[in-house]
Amino acid sequence: MEQCLHAEAIGGARQPPSDLVALHAEHGGFIWATLQRFGIHQPDLEDAFQDVFIVVQRRLSSFDWACPITTWLFAICRRVAAAHRRRAHTRRERLGEVVDDVPDSGRGPEELTSQEQAKLQLEGILEAMDIDRRAVFVMFEIEEMPCSEIATLIGVPVGTVYSRLHAARKEFAMLLKKNQAEQARRGGT
Repeated sequence: MEQCLHAEAIGGARQPPSDLVALHAEHGGFIWATLQRFGIHQPDLEDAFQDVFIVVQRRLSSFDWACPITTWLFAICRRVAAAHRRRAHTRRERLGEVVDDVPDSGRGPEELTSQEQAKLQLEGILEAMDIDRRAVFVMFEIEEMPCSEIATLIGVPVGTVYSRLHAARKEFAMLLKKNQAEQARRGGT
């Protein structure tokens, strides 16, 4: 809200795109990436992407153009991703397992297996994280975005980004430790 008032005060209010197609063209990549940051996997990404635009189409006329549209779109993506995760949990599905059919011929089978296990471990840990902390963690640690850019993108103060990042790192470390202990128990029996 503070950013909206600031944008309005300095005359930074944007004019709306001419239609939904223009909005899709301008912000489709952002929405796609944001859904991935929230843990939507490839098989479900197109459906979630479409769900976001259904909400956008319904609510675009009531959007306050003094606010950054990416903040609004980020919030919509968050709600769509959370709803998707709830639905998948109640159906007891594993969220989007993607199999890479083409092995890297330059590596041996042990290295490929180890790399795949590490990838699955990372995906499992990220999947278990709080959705808001996960998004900040992925943007900073994996996509290497600066905190100021993350703050602008999601519409929160930079201090909030630092706080979420700190909490996300602690949560990640705790989940990693838990995952490693579980693997040790399974390997020891």
